Amino acid sequence: MKTLLVVTGRGLGGDAAIALNLIKSLEKRGVQCEIALDESAPGILFKKHGYSWHKISIPQAGGHAATKLSAAKGALRLITATFKARSLIKREKYDFVIGVLGGGAIVASVGAKLARKKAFSLVSTPIDSKVCPKFNECFILPDLDKFRFDVLPKNTDKSYYPLPQDAGDGDKNIGLSKLKEYSNFDENKKTIVFSSGSSIFKGMIDGVCNVADFTDEYNLVLVGLPLHDEYLDEIKKRNIIYAGYVDWINHLFKYADLAVLTDDGVSLQEALCCETPIVTLTHVKWGRYQNMAGVFKGAIFETSVDDVVKGVQYAFDNMESMKVNASKYGKLCMEAGDVLADKMLKKVK
Repeated sequence: MKTLLVVTGRGLGGDAAIALNLIKSLEKRGVQCEIALDESAPGILFKKHGYSWHKISIPQAGGHAATKLSAAKGALRLITATFKARSLIKREKYDFVIGVLGGGAIVASVGAKLARKKAFSLVSTPIDSKVCPKFNECFILPDLDKFRFDVLPKNTDKSYYPLPQDAGDGDKNIGLSKLKEYSNFDENKKTIVFSSGSSIFKGMIDGVCNVADFTDEYNLVLVGLPLHDEYLDEIKKRNIIYAGYVDWINHLFKYADLAVLTDDGVSLQEALCCETPIVTLTHVKWGRYQNMAGVFKGAIFETSVDDVVKGVQYAFDNMESMKVNASKYGKLCMEAGDVLADKMLKKVK
């Protein structure tokens, strides 16, 4: 059996990671997986893992940050993009097609419909979740408010984010040895990880600085690359461990006592797989509010940047119950890729 994953983005961030993790689950079940990216995408993540890809047109419009103007421009590109996708799908004779978020989800839906092939879409934005269910079955990811609905819209189901097979295999001893490389790390202190994903947003800088200004009783570890270099000026003034981009995040989560994250994305689930309680900072990324505390009840406490100190204090006061719930959701998240693959294949066969 052969499938095509049409992936939005540049092939190096969260969208690509979701696709890659799903590919691994499908390949375990004997499915041959191929990838389509926008012709301008560098595809670094896929290249790193030995995958090549087809180059087509995949408009970015439809993501969380889309404006009416960008969405309109994207709609014009979609007309051309869907016909290119149709040609690829028919030429390569795929058994089914999977669209991964935003423009990728929409291009896959319409292109597969034109090619008369079965399709599925992973959706997490207002636009893709509105368009794609009209064409094929969709899986709603946790970022979308519909994930919390008791009754789902027609042609939709829920799925946690597919994660790497080793997401829960963090080793706290490796995390400790890595942290010991930093001169301001104190093994006798509790450790808090701060992250807004691969990119550090200003709100996360403000959050970690607020905690650093209030107390020095914790190791404060900031990971990621700043959206603007000047963001790090505030970090340098304080006793904060800046780790930059790390490829050992599962080991870090496993060692850490607490994670302070933005209320979106894969990092939340990766932390839960390591049984790490979470404080989420709301409205950090483009002013968005996702209510992840409503999805992972009891494992996440949400707060604003201004009240982050209170959030941290609450988490440590309720650490035991939060760890129990983190463990519960972590198991569900670890199974997400396999569960999603099985649901798709059941509908195809």
